[in-house]
Amino acid sequence: MEERLADPPAAASPPAQAAQDGAPSTAEPPPGAPSTGGPSPAGPAIWSRNFRFYFVARSAGLLSWAMLPVAVSAGLLSGGYGLDTAGYSMAFLVAPFAGLVLFGGVLADRFTARRMMIVADLANLAAHILLALLFIHGIDHLWQLYALLVVAGTANALFQPGASSTVPLVSRDVQGANGVLRTSEAITGLGGPALAGAMVGFGSTGWVMVISAVCYGTSAICLFVLRLGKVPAPPAGQSLWRNLAVGWQEFRSRSWLWGVILIWMFYAVLSWGPQLSVAAGVIVPEHGASAFGLINAALGAGTVAGGLLAIRYKPQRPLAAGAVAMMAYPVYPLGIVLGWPVWLLVAAQVLVGVGIGVWGVMWATSVQTQVPGEVLNRVHAYEVAGSVGMYPIGSALAGPAVGAFGTDTVLVVGVVVGFLTSVALLAARPIRTLRRVPDRA
Repeated sequence: MEERLADPPAAASPPAQAAQDGAPSTAEPPPGAPSTGGPSPAGPAIWSRNFRFYFVARSAGLLSWAMLPVAVSAGLLSGGYGLDTAGYSMAFLVAPFAGLVLFGGVLADRFTARRMMIVADLANLAAHILLALLFIHGIDHLWQLYALLVVAGTANALFQPGASSTVPLVSRDVQGANGVLRTSEAITGLGGPALAGAMVGFGSTGWVMVISAVCYGTSAICLFVLRLGKVPAPPAGQSLWRNLAVGWQEFRSRSWLWGVILIWMFYAVLSWGPQLSVAAGVIVPEHGASAFGLINAALGAGTVAGGLLAIRYKPQRPLAAGAVAMMAYPVYPLGIVLGWPVWLLVAAQVLVGVGIGVWGVMWATSVQTQVPGEVLNRVHAYEVAGSVGMYPIGSALAGPAVGAFGTDTVLVVGVVVGFLTSVALLAARPIRTLRRVPDRA
């Protein structure tokens, strides 16, 4: 088993050069010595042995996560349960993730990200086996379903912080690796719900859970066989609350980091959060559910293209380039307001997807390469809690806002806020001027 290094957070230099889970070590290498974690300089820039295993693990987990909401919701509705039950199920799945992701970051730093991800995968494996039995044999008590969804949500809260911090450890080309992973995320995001929906349609909700369980088992095995170096750790004896406080200090000490999250909070509540349900309320009655599905599939296709583009496109100021790419976002809601035909909305969503894909890679790479390894999991957890955590608020406010102000007004606000998000990102000097960390030689 590997031993952990216990050094003050300030001791590491930004990028996260330290690695995780591998050869035993009891001492920090001397200053200037090459990092023992991460891929060998002689190996491939992206597709190293470690990255290949990590790519399989991450793709398997993303596929399972994409299938779960569709399978549960559709399975319940097809089984005679009401919309309220499906809604409660999603709340039991999402709430533990939002509430516990900060602790997931602390635990990943204390016990290593790889260990926490393997534990999370094994918990998901067990939960999905039981979910399969529940759906195959029939749900006698809803509390059983809710309890298993809480386990799944908690497991993903434990997994998520390490999913980001592991990328710099398995590939020398961090941005290229993020581009590959973003592409995989978009593909699984398209294929997972479609596969789950088709299987539920044939009455096979339980078998969706079986496939998910196999995916989580595959992920755990792939993570187990990673060969990574030693890991910097929080100082020995620090409490969990002290670890959280140090993570917060590291987060707020980087104005470019908290600046993006602050801007993103407004964007999530006023633009991103309401858009899906408001757009559905316009497009489905006018063009049909199939058209709405096609339009959202176009978003996924655009995100794939954006991820592939970001593998090669490496600007010196990544967040500035990502902010420019995000200027495509308002095109889609503007098209809905203007009454564009479906084919033009599809084209708009492809463009939006490219922008989102490029921004996502630039942002993930910046965080992973600028934040020291011993606090990266905690900082990433604060990032997720601050940005993604605001999306449900925007989504919940969509209905009341449409009732109070009208559909077009809500969409126009989303257009304006989407555009101002890019403007604000470019106007903030620490964000605009943040420079790219070169790939490891």
